[in-house]
Amino acid sequence: MSDQPLYDEFGNYIGPDSDVDDASDYESSAGGSEYGGEAAAAASQEAVPMDTTEDGAPVEQRIVLAEDKKHYPDADEVYPEAEVVFQDEDTQPLTQPIIAPTKTFDFDKLEKEVPELVYDYHFLAGLMEHPSLIRNVAVVGGLHSGKTLLCDLLVSHTWADRNKKLGNLDKEVKYTNFRGDEIARDITIKSTPLSLVLTDTNEKNYLINVVDTPGHPNFQDEVTAALRVSDGAILVVDCVMGVTDHTKRLVKHMLSEGPKMKFVVVLSQLDRLVVELRLPPEDAYFKLRYVIQELNSYIREECELMGLDKDDYVVSPIRGNLAFASGLYQFVFTTYSFAKYYPHQVNECARRLARGMWGDVWRDKKTGQFVKSPPKDQGEVQRTFVEFFLVPLYKMIGHTIGEEQESLQVTLGDVGIYLSQKDYYAKSTKSLLKKVLSQFFGGPQPLIDQIVAKLPSPQENAANKISKIYSGNQTSQIADDMRNLRANGELLVHTSKNYHRSDMSGFDLFGRVMSGTLRVGDKVKVLGERYTLDDPEDSKVETIEQLWIYEGRYRVEVSHVPAGNWVLIGGSLDSAVVKTSTIIAADNTDDVEICRPLKFATTGSVKIACEPLNPSELPKMLEGLMKIDRSFPLVQCKVEESGEHVIIGTGELYLDVILHDLRKLYGDIEIKVSDPVVPFCETVIETSQFKCSAESTNKQAKLYMIAEPLEKGIAEAIESGVVTGLTPTKERADIFGKQFGWDKLAARNIWAFGADPIHGTNVILNETLATDAEARNSLNLIRDSVVSGFQWATREGPLCEDNVRNVKFKLLDVVTTNVTAGGIGLGSGQIIPVARRVAYSSMLMATPRLMEPMMFAEIDCPADCVSAVYTVLSRRRGHVLKDVPRPGTPLFCVYAYIPSIETFGFETDLRTHTSGQAFGTTVFDHWSVVPGDPLDSSIILRPLEPAPQPHLAREFVIKTRRRKGIGEDINAHKYFDDPELVQRLQAEDATAADVF
Repeated sequence: MSDQPLYDEFGNYIGPDSDVDDASDYESSAGGSEYGGEAAAAASQEAVPMDTTEDGAPVEQRIVLAEDKKHYPDADEVYPEAEVVFQDEDTQPLTQPIIAPTKTFDFDKLEKEVPELVYDYHFLAGLMEHPSLIRNVAVVGGLHSGKTLLCDLLVSHTWADRNKKLGNLDKEVKYTNFRGDEIARDITIKSTPLSLVLTDTNEKNYLINVVDTPGHPNFQDEVTAALRVSDGAILVVDCVMGVTDHTKRLVKHMLSEGPKMKFVVVLSQLDRLVVELRLPPEDAYFKLRYVIQELNSYIREECELMGLDKDDYVVSPIRGNLAFASGLYQFVFTTYSFAKYYPHQVNECARRLARGMWGDVWRDKKTGQFVKSPPKDQGEVQRTFVEFFLVPLYKMIGHTIGEEQESLQVTLGDVGIYLSQKDYYAKSTKSLLKKVLSQFFGGPQPLIDQIVAKLPSPQENAANKISKIYSGNQTSQIADDMRNLRANGELLVHTSKNYHRSDMSGFDLFGRVMSGTLRVGDKVKVLGERYTLDDPEDSKVETIEQLWIYEGRYRVEVSHVPAGNWVLIGGSLDSAVVKTSTIIAADNTDDVEICRPLKFATTGSVKIACEPLNPSELPKMLEGLMKIDRSFPLVQCKVEESGEHVIIGTGELYLDVILHDLRKLYGDIEIKVSDPVVPFCETVIETSQFKCSAESTNKQAKLYMIAEPLEKGIAEAIESGVVTGLTPTKERADIFGKQFGWDKLAARNIWAFGADPIHGTNVILNETLATDAEARNSLNLIRDSVVSGFQWATREGPLCEDNVRNVKFKLLDVVTTNVTAGGIGLGSGQIIPVARRVAYSSMLMATPRLMEPMMFAEIDCPADCVSAVYTVLSRRRGHVLKDVPRPGTPLFCVYAYIPSIETFGFETDLRTHTSGQAFGTTVFDHWSVVPGDPLDSSIILRPLEPAPQPHLAREFVIKTRRRKGIGEDINAHKYFDDPELVQRLQAEDATAADVF
C-alpha cells in the first residue's frame, strides 16, 4: 500500500477510501465540547459545505484550466430567440460579398441637387393657392415633331444660370428625357411633368404645369394618362412632315375629352424649311398654309361627328391659337409678337397689324394699308406674312451663316443683338445660329400668352372634367366640391400615373387634387379601379408620408397641395394601386365612388410569354411583372391556364422597353421570351342554322338560343363610348333605333353587353314570349345567371378561348319544369354552365370565324423606294391604300394595312430593302376576319412550310390551342344535348372525312 502514490501529478487524491468519517468526528467533537457548545452548534448551522455555493448550488470538485474557463455567456443564452447554425463550409460564392453594398441605379439621369431658379419655390407654392393663375397643359404631337425641345425652351428660361445648364449648344439638352433608354434611343418613352413659373409679355407670372409626352404611336397610353390630369394641350406639328395619321388620332382623342378641352397648335421645326429643304419664302408660306388647312379640315370633320362647335377648335395665326417655333434653335413667335417690331414703320398698331399678317393679304406700299388683292403697278408684291415674317427670318439665318465676324457684328447690332467674342468663335455655325435666333426672338412669352388666353384654368374646366371622369353621383356633396374646386372641401385626389423611385424599391403616385387639400400626415383611403360601393374590397387606408412637386429630374418637397394642382405622393400607397386610383379622406363616410379608369385610344395587339432562366427566380419575376403592370398604363400581365406568364402590349418597341425594365430595373433577372404572337377574337358571319338548346344537369331548365353577326358600326360605337352598358335603357333604345335601324322592342330587350359589361362588343337579347306571370317570374329568376354565362362564353370563345366580338345572341325560349317555390332549382350553379354551353353551340352553328388585329402603317420614303415598300408589304399580307407625295418635300407617304402578326421585324425588313431610306410606324386600326374556316378538319398543316391563305384560320386556331394546352381538336359535339343533332353532326364529319 505504501508503494502506491496517494496523489496524482495534479494534486488530486487517488488513494484508498478512508475508514474514518471526518465530518462525524468534527460534529461529535464540536457538539461535546465543554466550551461554547451552543455557539458551536449555531456555527455548524451557518456553515456552508465545501461542495456547495452560498445559495446551495453544487460545485464541481475539479480543477478547470485557463483555456477552458467560461468568461462570457453563450449566444443562445443571450439571444434565446435566435437560431445558431454551425457550418464547416462557406456556402456563399466568392463573387458575392459578405456584406453587400447598397444597390444604386444610375439608369435615370437625375439632378444631384435642386437647381437654382430665377424664382423661389415658396413663390411657386404661393401660386398653387390661386387656381386662376394655373394652367395644366399636356404637350402632344407626332414622333420627332419637337415636343421635348419645346419643353427645353420653357424650362431653360427658369434657370438662374441658363448658359451653364445649357452647356454645349451643339447638343440638345432634352431635359425631360432622363431615362437611360430614352437618351440612347433619342425618343421619349415616359411622360414627364414639369411645374414652371413663367411670365407672359406683360410680365405677369403664371404656374404652368406641362407634361412632355411620347410621340411614338406605341406609347399613346402615356398621352392618355397625361390628358387625364390636364385642362388643355399644346399640339406640336412638324411643319415639314405635316399632319400625320398619329397627329389626327391625337386631335380625335383631345376632342373626345369634352367641349372645354381646348388646345393650341405650334408649327415646329420652322428652321427645316430654310436650312434643310431650302424653300424660297413664298413656297415656305404655301407649305405652312397647306399644313394649317389640312389640320383644320380634319378638325371640322371630327367636330361634326362629335357634335362640337368647330369654330371653337379651328386654328389660325390670326385667331391667337397658333404659334411658330423651332425647338432646335430655341425660339417661338406669333404674328402678334413679331408684329411688335414694326409699329414705327407701318401706320398700324401691333395687334391690328397682326390680324393682317396671314392669308391673302398684301400691303400697298403707296398708302401703307392692307389690301386683299395684289396692288398694281408696284412690281412684285409679297404677301404680308412673307414680307414681314419669313423674309426677315431668312435674312437673319442667311447673314449668320454666310457673313464674316466683322460684318456680322454690324448686321446683328442693327437689330439689337450683341454677342461676346466667345460666341462668334463657337464650335459650329449651329451654336452661333442658336445664340442669334434665341436672343432675337426672346423667351417663350408669346406661347405663354396663347396658353393663358386660350386654355382654361383648373377652375374653368372643373365641371367638364368631373362630368367626364367621375363615376359617382354628380349631385353629391363631393361632386359639388370638385365642380367648384373648393380647397376647403372634401378631399379627392385622382392619380393616373406611377413613377418608380430612384432605388426601384417602389412607386410614387402622380395625380391631380380634384377638391380639398392634401397634406402630409393625412390618413387617406385609397380606392382601386375595382372598387364599388357594393364591393369595397379594393381599398386600403394609408398615411401620406411625403408630397412633392415633380420636376422631372428632381423633386421639390411640400407640406400640402390644394385643389387644381398636380402632386407626386410618396409612401406605401403604391401597394394598393395598379393603374389609376382615387384617394379620399379616411374618415369620409359618404358614398364616394371612383374616377373612371383610363380609356385608351389604342389596344394591345402583341403579346409574349416569359419565364425566368433560373426557375428558382420565379418569385422575383412575378414581383417584376407586378411593377411592370404599375409602370405602364396599358400593359396587361396575366397568367393563362397553361401556366404561361403573358405580357400584352401595343407593339415591338413597347414590349422591348418592357422587357428591358423587367430585366434591368424591376426584376434584375435573366428571362426567356417566347416568339411574339397576337391576341385573336372569335366571331360569326351567318345566323345559326337552327335553334340550339342546352339543358341543366337537374333537368329543371332548358335554354334555346341563336347567334348572328352584329350590325356594322355597333361595336365601334360601344368602344368609343357612344353607347355603353351604363347608358339608360330609353336612351340606348333611341341610339340603336336611329343609328342602326333596330326596332324599339329589340333595343329595349338588350339584357347586357359582353364580355365587358360596359364596353363589350357583344349583346344578348331577350326574345322570349313570356306571356303568363309564372314564365316571367322564372325568366327574372335566371336573368342574372344567363347574363353571367353569356359573359363567360364571350370572354373565352369556343374556338381557342379568346374574346368573342361582333356577335348578337338571341335568347328565344326558356323552359322550366318542377320549379319549387323561390326557384331553388334555378340557381346560378345550374344556369350559368347551361347559358355558356348554349352560347357556344349557337356560335358553332353560325359559321364561326377567327379575327386578327390589323395595323395601319404610315411609311415615309423617297420616290424611288416606293416600289420596294410595295414588295415588303405584299410579302406580309399587306394592303396598300394609297401613296401620295408630301407637299414641299422629296418624300412619298405610303398608307397601308398590315396584319399585326406580320409586323414582327417589319421595320427592319423595310429599312433593309430601302437601304435605310424608309421609316414607318404602325398602330392598331381595326379587327379583320382571317381567311379560311377554322373548323375545317381536312386541312393538313405541314411543318416548316408556310400555310396558304385559305388555311391560315385553321393554322392559327390549332397553334393557339396547342400553345394554351387545351387540345388541338375542337369537339363541337359536347355542346349539344339533342341526340339527333349530335348524330347529324357526326355524319357530316364522317362524310367530309371520306371526301378528303
